[in-house]
Amino acid sequence: MSIQTLQKTASQVRRDIIRMVTAAGSGHPGGSMSTTDILTALYFSVMDHDPKTWTRDGKGQDQFILSAGHLAPVYYSVLARSGYFPLAELGTLRRMGSLLQGHPSVRRGLKGITQASGSLGQGVSVAAGLALAKKLDGDPHRVYVLCGDGELEEGQIWEGAEFATHHKLGNLIGMTDWNGQQIDGSVESVCGGGDLEKKWQAFGWNTIVADGHDFSAILDAFDKAKALGAETSRPSMILFKTDMGHGVDFMAGTHKWHGKAPSAEQCQAALAQLEETLGDF
Repeated sequence: MSIQTLQKTASQVRRDIIRMVTAAGSGHPGGSMSTTDILTALYFSVMDHDPKTWTRDGKGQDQFILSAGHLAPVYYSVLARSGYFPLAELGTLRRMGSLLQGHPSVRRGLKGITQASGSLGQGVSVAAGLALAKKLDGDPHRVYVLCGDGELEEGQIWEGAEFATHHKLGNLIGMTDWNGQQIDGSVESVCGGGDLEKKWQAFGWNTIVADGHDFSAILDAFDKAKALGAETSRPSMILFKTDMGHGVDFMAGTHKWHGKAPSAEQCQAALAQLEETLGDF
């Protein structure tokens, strides 16, 4: 996709998120909005994947793990817009019996979901295991994993990071939604994330910092991560600087929209700021 087309797709994905969460009366719009550009670039320009031949074992395709499982709204939107399941399903978010649970689930076989992700901190470990399997199988494809910056407070993240470095998983690319916010406030006020770039470097990962709302910068970061992984046989982490709630002025930059659904009036105010480009579900 061209950058202009990616921008139009991202605007529609943000509309999906707002409408899904409003209709459900619950969900997590803030982080979904801050990661929209990242996942739009990943699914429509970066990953080698095909919904027609997709299987959970990931053979012959790139794989993606959403470690920060509460960002399910953006995940569901890019999957539907990529052709994994009908757009109409987006209107069932969090309903009883829906395939679209509040966190991604594999229980009912929703196409495109490789791993359930509700409890935070597990995605890097899962992705590292998948990347090692690809390496042992001689599969040249990559594994991608998206974490939240608040999620990096979980100890298992760093156990997975050590494992990936030890096994020389140059086919593993991590992404962090570095928006500085988590459910109870700023990351620094809750636990203090510190210098994430130096932390990942200390664990042996190639580390790249990029603007998570500039498609040129996003695509360039992925290209760098691919090249560094192949060159060094080390995993790579892209720290995407983002803005919580990006795209809607009254949601942007605050933790208050981490897990809060807009009212009907707020929904309309938000949609007025987001261009409908591909047609609402």
